[in-house]
Amino acid sequence: MKKLIMLILLSLLVFIPSFHVYSQDKTLVVGIMSTVLTLDPANHRDRPTETVIRNMFDGLVTRTPDGKIVSEISESWKNPSPTIWEFKIRRGITFHNGEPLTADDVKFTFDRIITENAIDGKTAMRKGLIDPLQKVEKIDDYNVRFHLSSPWPILLAMLPHQQIVSKKYLESIGTKGFLAKPIGAGPFKFVEGKLDERIVMERYDKYYGGSPEIKPVGPPPLKRVIFEVIPETATRIAALQAGKVHIIQTVPPHMVETLKRDPNVVVKTALGTRVHMFEMNVNQPPFNDVRVRRAMNHAVNWDIIIEKILGGFASRIMGPLLPHGLYLNTNLKPYKYDPALTKKLLGEAGYSKGFPLVIDTIDTYKEVCEAAAQQFRAVGIEASVRIWDWGVLRPLALSGERKMVFQSWGNSTLHPYDLLNPKLMSKDRGNYSQFANPELDDLLKKGGVETNPDKAKEIYFKAQEIIYNDAPWIFGYVPMEIEACSKNVENWVPSSDSRINLHRVGLK
Repeated sequence: MKKLIMLILLSLLVFIPSFHVYSQDKTLVVGIMSTVLTLDPANHRDRPTETVIRNMFDGLVTRTPDGKIVSEISESWKNPSPTIWEFKIRRGITFHNGEPLTADDVKFTFDRIITENAIDGKTAMRKGLIDPLQKVEKIDDYNVRFHLSSPWPILLAMLPHQQIVSKKYLESIGTKGFLAKPIGAGPFKFVEGKLDERIVMERYDKYYGGSPEIKPVGPPPLKRVIFEVIPETATRIAALQAGKVHIIQTVPPHMVETLKRDPNVVVKTALGTRVHMFEMNVNQPPFNDVRVRRAMNHAVNWDIIIEKILGGFASRIMGPLLPHGLYLNTNLKPYKYDPALTKKLLGEAGYSKGFPLVIDTIDTYKEVCEAAAQQFRAVGIEASVRIWDWGVLRPLALSGERKMVFQSWGNSTLHPYDLLNPKLMSKDRGNYSQFANPELDDLLKKGGVETNPDKAKEIYFKAQEIIYNDAPWIFGYVPMEIEACSKNVENWVPSSDSRINLHRVGLK
């Protein structure tokens, strides 16, 4: 019997890829879902990449796992006028090469982001996250002043996505040298790695401790951290169960119960902040007819999809915003599942016999899209699903060359600005539906600078009504963040913004 058990265990291990074997002495391994795009904090738009970067670099402020904004490199801040913010920098912070962090580094960091063509002739990819910032002024060695083009109520909520770099080091070594050996002021320092394989970091023993509002304060308990790139979900799960990694991202709902039965694994969840939706190209027939777009909303049974495919780990959205987001218009009710009404609306629009439809998406969303396609076929629409690499699909969607795209968009600030503006303002950076409505554009511009909550509520209620009625999306759902760890991992919880922060994490 013992020989049989050993043979079974050995046969299972054959299917687990070979990872480096690391000492278990305070070394933690994280299995991340995709390649790290860069180690330059200024030049990416990717959550897995940001997870790695934010363990090496700190920002003026940070976000607790439940989304609260707290101080980090900045000690305090004030907002003396609607377009002026001042930050006091904490003394005693050093970069990984021992040099002190001062106002010069903060100014350099943001100048590098907001100035056109500042990174070897190219503009920082993070610029769009902080567009209203026009100028950073050094007051003295430990105080800076931000000048905005207009009031911007979500400045603090956007700053956790901007990490501080060393002016002296980056200017002396150049971008290429910095990418090969980055240094930050975060809890862990870079040791070695390849972006598509693994990134190895070690504890920075002189770390100032991070935010005093996130306990315990001080250098990290872990001596070493490794981020292993493991794109295949099944492989990440197998690696966790085999003890090869300690934390994994993006556990599929159908694997939750299996992992819960493993005595060496703990499954954890957090309230998600990514809106998932079908985006219909309003410039292409048949979706240039609002009756068809509304019909499509009535054709999807989200309750079944959430229950059967998402395991109940998701919530429907009634319009374009998060169910727990700011300024949610609760007067709007989700489009009800009604195949008869779908057929009626399609008939009125001249599509009583349906139409051919290809749904373009990525592998992550294959099951959801295939379930929806089946429901579309039930009302006469000849729907199929086509899987892409997102790097290939995104430019096609943005240029209006796809008819329907299923994707998601993060809204970690919970404010409508960083969801509705990029997704639904005319020709904005994430507007895959090609939707354009001058009245909505005007409302979103006003909402983004409105500091009076009552006035902002009025603006965003009206904006949501327009979006709901014009229906450029099939309004979908917001999933929970589902992650898992070994039972010996201490003081770690998933974050609502899906970043894995290891500043306070330890191993039993």
